[in-house]
Amino acid sequence: MNELQESYARAGGLHVHLLKTDKYKTNTLMLMVKAPLEKETVAKRALLANVLQNSTAKSPTRSDLRNRLDDLYGATLATDVQKKGEQHIITIRLDVANEEFLSDSTPLFEKGLSLLAEVLLEPKVSGNKFDEAVVKSEKRSLLERIESLYDDKMRYSSLRVTEEMCKDEPFGLSVYGTREQVEQLSAEELYRYYEQMLHSDRIDLFVLGEKGDPSLMSTVEDTFSKLATYQKEAKTDSVPASIPSPEVKEAREVIEKQDVKQGKLNIGFRAYTTYGDPDYVAMQVMNGLFGGFSHSKLFINVREKESLAYYAASRFESHKGLLIVMSGIEFTNYEKAVTIIKEQLEEMKNGRFTDKELEQTRAMLKNQLLETADVPRGQIEVMYHNIVSNHERTLEKWLAEIDAITKEQVVAAANKVVLDTIYFLKGEEQA
Repeated sequence: MNELQESYARAGGLHVHLLKTDKYKTNTLMLMVKAPLEKETVAKRALLANVLQNSTAKSPTRSDLRNRLDDLYGATLATDVQKKGEQHIITIRLDVANEEFLSDSTPLFEKGLSLLAEVLLEPKVSGNKFDEAVVKSEKRSLLERIESLYDDKMRYSSLRVTEEMCKDEPFGLSVYGTREQVEQLSAEELYRYYEQMLHSDRIDLFVLGEKGDPSLMSTVEDTFSKLATYQKEAKTDSVPASIPSPEVKEAREVIEKQDVKQGKLNIGFRAYTTYGDPDYVAMQVMNGLFGGFSHSKLFINVREKESLAYYAASRFESHKGLLIVMSGIEFTNYEKAVTIIKEQLEEMKNGRFTDKELEQTRAMLKNQLLETADVPRGQIEVMYHNIVSNHERTLEKWLAEIDAITKEQVVAAANKVVLDTIYFLKGEEQA
């Protein structure tokens, strides 16, 4: 496998990562803006991501900005927010065609880079506040997204179990904030926070594609020179991805009633293992065997053999050290489903899985990782794990670690897992 070569430097107030490859017909530019996940700022950051992609000072309407993207041979611009552990990340991504494949000599990349800098550094403002109409429009969009989480009961229950587990930890916060927080934000307050963000956040720029060459550094420095004046105050020291998980004194049961036709049973465990720990990959493999794939214990025993669940799976939160089981069940199957899910974890702790199952899990994990890294955004996300965790793990090393995991290591990882919270969303008529 050819390992992607990275060139890194500080330029224009940015941490710049240049990743040269001729694999794609586009150049992908991603700004990753990182700060601690906090109750006071979570809604501001979510709304800010929306506002920045709406317009700029030079393109004051959404249609103006879209027209400029169209002029760049259909370049795409998107923003998003996500949490990695207890870090809140604003992502601004621009994909632009590689002009090497075009008949004319338009400097698409340089224009795309300038537009990306403009989106970050030259938003549409009026005095010392964002444009009122833009903020009002994007607040409405964000509120609709928050409402959609409530309407999608599978996603809602996943959010609720982490809220209950981590109610005294930042990880319990929704990545979008609450409806009340969003509604209370003003254009002035949001602009003040935006300026604070430019001064204090760590900002990484990834350039992946034919243009990801070290010679690009001077161009980046010139294009983002305005940011350098802000970033003199930025804290560039290492910030932990999460606070350590507390010891579980006693598992909790939370039952919520709504007008639903299918019960949502989500069970949260503390894994006490995160991306930077020596046994991280062993925990990944353990989760794969437990509930991560179609041959896992949860899928085979809870869904297939016992027919207790419409779906049954688990996911591992890499930067927080949580293992979450998700299932959809009939209301009357609650006690039996909880019992069998607990039994599957005990099977893992006692090493009751075959060498063939372990080998299959290794293969599927590697394939999943390679599929993720096969697209530009996925490749960048894989590399960004290192920045969030302050732990260096290349894709090549990651794959080798998966291959080397033994049954004993998987069993040891399973024995670290502790039940924290059982969350069940059931129908009101079953109260």
